[in-house]
Amino acid sequence: ALEPLSVGLAIGVASALTGYLSHPRFYCSYVECCPRAGQRLNATALKAQLDNRLFGQHLAKDVVLKAVLGFSNNPSPKKPLMLSLHGWAGTGKNFLSQILAENVHPAGLRSKFVHLFLATLHFPHHDQVKLYKEQLQNWIRGNVSACPSSVFIFDEMDKMHPGVIDAIKPFLDYYEEVDGVSYRKAIFIFLSNAGGDLINKAALDFWTSGKRREDIQLKDLEPLLSVGVFNNKNSGLWHSSIIDRNLIDYFVPFLPLEHRHVKMCVRAEMRARGYTVDEQIVQAVADEMTYFPKEQKIYSDKGCKTVQAKLDFHEDL
Repeated sequence: ALEPLSVGLAIGVASALTGYLSHPRFYCSYVECCPRAGQRLNATALKAQLDNRLFGQHLAKDVVLKAVLGFSNNPSPKKPLMLSLHGWAGTGKNFLSQILAENVHPAGLRSKFVHLFLATLHFPHHDQVKLYKEQLQNWIRGNVSACPSSVFIFDEMDKMHPGVIDAIKPFLDYYEEVDGVSYRKAIFIFLSNAGGDLINKAALDFWTSGKRREDIQLKDLEPLLSVGVFNNKNSGLWHSSIIDRNLIDYFVPFLPLEHRHVKMCVRAEMRARGYTVDEQIVQAVADEMTYFPKEQKIYSDKGCKTVQAKLDFHEDL
């Protein structure tokens, strides 16, 4: 028979080991956990990533950095953070949303707490809008219940059927709880090409008048975007109650990229592949892009979207 002292010691060791293994820090080093209440973003790391990986978007970087850090540092926000990113393809909208997701949840888009919706994939049929709205509400409700700081990214908002996105309006509003669940720590991000023409025209007007690109301010573009997107029948936000109720915190404009910004993208891609930066290749790839307006050829009409493919071609050579 075991001595009482031996039994007591064994139980004590087992209890201590169980406590250690179940401690949040140990457990969460092996299994992804929802961030603890009060856990803040690393402002230095987020700023460094935006500076080093996102080019030609002084407005987007400044607005998103301030908005996200302010939201993260607020112990009791009144509503979820709602950002709507607008601009032509290849200007960095997806890139910025990925950087943001990685800083909230280290696994980024692979995180079980980050949810990406593609309009053409998840909501393809016009006659299924009612079903999509119900499914969307259930999905968001269930995931925010599991992790209050969930991130929801809606891509291709310009291809979303009008009315679908209004399903999430109750979760974005100034409610303490909806059916017993608080959504105030969640982040919602819309990505859209809608409004890109308005942004491009404003950027060109600045250039024509001899003003610096970096002098463009949010107040120069945000009112145009909110009205333009609201009245755009080719936008998922057409006559949306989300805009009508002023639930979008920031309409974030992404400016068209110039030749110099394309070269920055090429250099970054070469470094990411482990190559030594060859300025001749950088120049060649940038020169192969097409630019607008037709006469001045200032802005890349695809942004940096085809940089990887064009660099592949030069790699083969």
